[in-house]
Formats: sequence, structure tokens, C-alpha cells
Amino acid sequence: MNQLLSRHRADYVGITGSVLCIIHCLLTPVLVMTSALLNYESLRVGFLSLDYLFIGINVIAVWSAARCATGLIRWALGGFLALFAVGLLLEGQSELFEYVAYAASAGLVVTHLINIRQGRTTHAHC
Repeated sequence: MNQLLSRHRADYVGITGSVLCIIHCLLTPVLVMTSALLNYESLRVGFLSLDYLFIGINVIAVWSAARCATGLIRWALGGFLALFAVGLLLEGQSELFEYVAYAASAGLVVTHLINIRQGRTTHAHC
């Protein structure tokens, strides 16, 4: 039972990390546009380090949650995590990657929710 709780905790951490990343990505342009006191480059460098933090949080959450997930959910978590990381790391290259990161983040949230639901309905233990 203890590992089942930690599995769900990992899903909740993944959901939280993905939602916070979406909020961060939506607020960055607003902060840049509304703040005359901040230099854009210093703001970009500070927020860029948050990108790595969000990737790290999601790597840990996906790894922990996927240990007990079924094959399809495990593949979905891994695929969305890969898209999420690529989207964040390459968002400066093209606007398309920003949308890839948004979509992958939403995919991670949905997949973590499905994993929680499936774990509750099947009572799976690791």
C-alpha cells in the first residue's frame, strides 16, 4: 500500500510541475511586456533555469509514476516527457516548440490523471 501512495504522489507532483510550467510560460511574456524595470535578458536567463527545473521535476515524477503503470501509460508518460523537454529546450528556435511544450505539458497532466484513476480502479501494487 505504501508504494501505491508514493505512485500517486508522483502523479500529483507531475501534474503540479506541468501546471506550474504552463503558468510560468504564460506569465513570462506578460512580465516582459509590463515591466520596464527588468532587463529582458536577465529575466530570460532566470526563467530559462526554471525550464530546467520543470524538466527535472517531470523526469522524477514520470520515472516514479511509470514504475507501476501499464505499458500504454508508461509509453505515453515517456513520450510526453520527451516532447515536453524538447519543446522547452528549443522554444527559442521557433514558436512551434513553445506550442509543443504546452501540448506535451497538457498531455502529461492528462496521462498522470489517467494513471491515478487506473491505479485506483485496478488496485495495482508495485
